Amino acid sequence: YVMLLTLSPYTPTFRDRVSPPGVMIRPYLNGFTIAFNVSQPNTWQPYVDSMHHFLAAYDDKVQEEKNIECVPGQYFIQGGNDSEEKKACQFKRSLLQNCSGIEDPTFGYSKGQPCILLKMNRIIGYRPGAGVPVSVDCKVQKGNESHLRSVDFYPGNGTFDLMYYPYYGKFTHVNYTSPLVAMHFTDVEKNYLVPIQCSLNGKGIINDLNSDRFLGRIIFTLSIGK
Repeated sequence: YVMLLTLSPYTPTFRDRVSPPGVMIRPYLNGFTIAFNVSQPNTWQPYVDSMHHFLAAYDDKVQEEKNIECVPGQYFIQGGNDSEEKKACQFKRSLLQNCSGIEDPTFGYSKGQPCILLKMNRIIGYRPGAGVPVSVDCKVQKGNESHLRSVDFYPGNGTFDLMYYPYYGKFTHVNYTSPLVAMHFTDVEKNYLVPIQCSLNGKGIINDLNSDRFLGRIIFTLSIGK
């Protein structure tokens, strides 16, 4: 009990060996296969609903009310006591452009061009990329590479801006919303199971560990019917 009293609820005691981040995708409904038929809305509507629900916290008005505008391209380091509430940078869903669900409320699913969101797991105090934004790329994980012909990334060229880091923990960084990279699969072979691997790239990132498919990368399958 006495030892527990020495632990801080705000920051980990030891942070000299912080593991690189894992990643996750949205929508995530029934495992890592996203399967639907363009001509059957009932097959893709659940994915669309999941995306809208997830992005509600990223609505521009919500972000403007709760969070502040930050300076891009540099870490947002905040001093003060560990117990002081930290400010969070705005990440507006409009930054996701064609994958924001604003102009196209179906996120491309109605056209057979689905949007998928990628987010890093939160790690207190972690500064990804060692001063250079971490980027994302996608490829066919196994099989015919021509089955994936085009992917657009948002925002910008598919990077996690440094201004969203470091993260200070849920007790003090209460309004923090994780930055996202949207992957818009605009040209995927129809009527095939296409296994795709999307990876983080940057200094300190590990994305090739066979024993952990979520460390610095994620593998999922797209199955788009006509």
